[in-house]
Amino acid sequence: MPIPWLRILDLALGVTNVAQARRQSEPEQEALAPGSRTLGHLETRLAGVMVAAVREAFDRDSRRLELEREQLEIERARADRAQRLELWRQAGEREIGRLRLVAGVAVVSWLGTLFFSARILSSTGGGARVALGFGWALLLAALAAAFFAQTRVGTALDRIDQAMLRWDTIESGLAGTVAPWLIIAGLAVIGVAVLMV
Repeated sequence: MPIPWLRILDLALGVTNVAQARRQSEPEQEALAPGSRTLGHLETRLAGVMVAAVREAFDRDSRRLELEREQLEIERARADRAQRLELWRQAGEREIGRLRLVAGVAVVSWLGTLFFSARILSSTGGGARVALGFGWALLLAALAAAFFAQTRVGTALDRIDQAMLRWDTIESGLAGTVAPWLIIAGLAVIGVAVLMV
């Protein structure tokens, strides 16, 4: 049996090729090994890029959260202002209702005293007539004060944005405070006039 020289030669060349290929791949594997210099620079650059990307994402999220917080604060302030305006509007409407009631009482009191006026005017005493006239003047002054106070409150309601900065409440002022007392005084003077007759 002859010796297959060609096959042996081919096998030897294959073994040397494998050995050479293995030697060439070892430096590449060493370069890509976890502690090698080549991979260290690459890892450092990749880590820097990852840190920058994460930092940018956190910065973007923190800016977004800060904007949302500011938006919520603006909405809360707007809701508080709207609630204060509504409370002041309601207080103004209650005050106007009270002043209308005072004006109504003044008118009804004045009209009611007309029934007694014929009896007082027919009497011969001048003091009763003067008292009746003074009582009517007080009732008319109460009516005028109620109307004046209603105008003041209505004006304050029309300019509620500016009034909000100056006042804590909407008031009718001195005229609104005095009007009920003028009614009481007028009715008292008219009662004295009736008693004089």
